[in-house]
Amino acid sequence: MTPDFLILLVFLFQLKHLLADWVWQSSWMVKNKGHWGHPGGLAHAAVHAVLTLPILLFAGLGVAAAGVALIEFAVHYHTDWIKANITRARGDTPSDKGYWVWMGIDQFTHQLTYVAILLYLTRVL
Repeated sequence: MTPDFLILLVFLFQLKHLLADWVWQSSWMVKNKGHWGHPGGLAHAAVHAVLTLPILLFAGLGVAAAGVALIEFAVHYHTDWIKANITRARGDTPSDKGYWVWMGIDQFTHQLTYVAILLYLTRVL
């Protein structure tokens, strides 16, 4: 994998994240991510996984792409679920610093997921 191709994949994951976490995430998804098994949180994580799949196929991963996308689904779902429950238990709202600290931790964790996926790709491709 060339450095240029790796940078392209980083860009694609960033674009995917922008779309899935900010542009296409509905209020129904946001308000229900903290309720275990609620379709809103599951749908949000599924959007991430579905958008990850073509990136992985483009990278040349093949059949294993489905497994990696499923792992991202699980990690994304649980990251959001944990963050939602922590901020709810603390009573944090967007006007509280704690809310933004946990939002930052949430986003950082999602970015670490992409780093892990890219590291995996550099090892198997």
